[in-house]
Amino acid sequence: MEKRPRSFYVLTAFFGLFLLFLYGPTLTIAVLSFQGPGGGLTFPMRGTSLHWFYDLFEQQAVGDIWGSFRRSFALGLMVMVTTVVVSVMGGLAFRKKFAGSTLLFYLIITSLVIPSILISLGVGLIFSQSGLEVHWTTSGFGAQLTWTLPFGLLIMFAVFNRFDKSYEEAARDLGATPWQTLRHVVLPIIAPSLIGVALFGFTLSYDEFARTLLTAGSYNTLPLEIFGMTTNVTTPVLYALGTLTTVFSLIMIGVFLGFAWWGGKRRARAGSDAGKGLI
Repeated sequence: MEKRPRSFYVLTAFFGLFLLFLYGPTLTIAVLSFQGPGGGLTFPMRGTSLHWFYDLFEQQAVGDIWGSFRRSFALGLMVMVTTVVVSVMGGLAFRKKFAGSTLLFYLIITSLVIPSILISLGVGLIFSQSGLEVHWTTSGFGAQLTWTLPFGLLIMFAVFNRFDKSYEEAARDLGATPWQTLRHVVLPIIAPSLIGVALFGFTLSYDEFARTLLTAGSYNTLPLEIFGMTTNVTTPVLYALGTLTTVFSLIMIGVFLGFAWWGGKRRARAGSDAGKGLI
């Protein structure tokens, strides 16, 4: 058996420390959320129980946590759908060079390097000075799009940059209209990337704090509610909330991955059926 070089073990140890740094805080919060009724926010644990999870489901114990969860979920869906639609349209538009396309590209990605709190402040001021209501469904929605759209557009630019145009040409040669080509050829091919854009859009919106801080109005989203809880909640109920939020995020990721797997199986089956038809 070939002996591994010393660098292998060094890099393995480094990678292990990286994983510990990345997931250690989440695991610590998950463990502390199972404290007993007399437990605190730190180790050592005082017994184990589900007490703080039960306490979390008592509305009066944690304020408007469930209302803020519904708002974050709804906002995440709104941002996700908009990000997917606009990213596809933008990707299609940038396939052909047009006047000002380079400048527009740099303007799109500029919002990624501007401090998020300044984006939040600017969007909030625009809405308030224009006489519009500062609300999570309007200004909050717009502020979060400045965060998710650049990511979605960059993904679509990469996808269409390597897209084989011969598929579209073949569809047009067979008499397909531009809409039929888009619907039956382009979208099915880029479907996995669309799922990735949707996942980016939802998750980036769901846990966004800075860009929502000054644009959510009088109703908190979940990250704002959790931040508010850190100033007045001194029990492991906060950890229980963090654990459930992490589990929910993992479930959403699993759902998107399930869609990607299902889409891949469906395309493979369709290709197999088409091959059989040619025989």
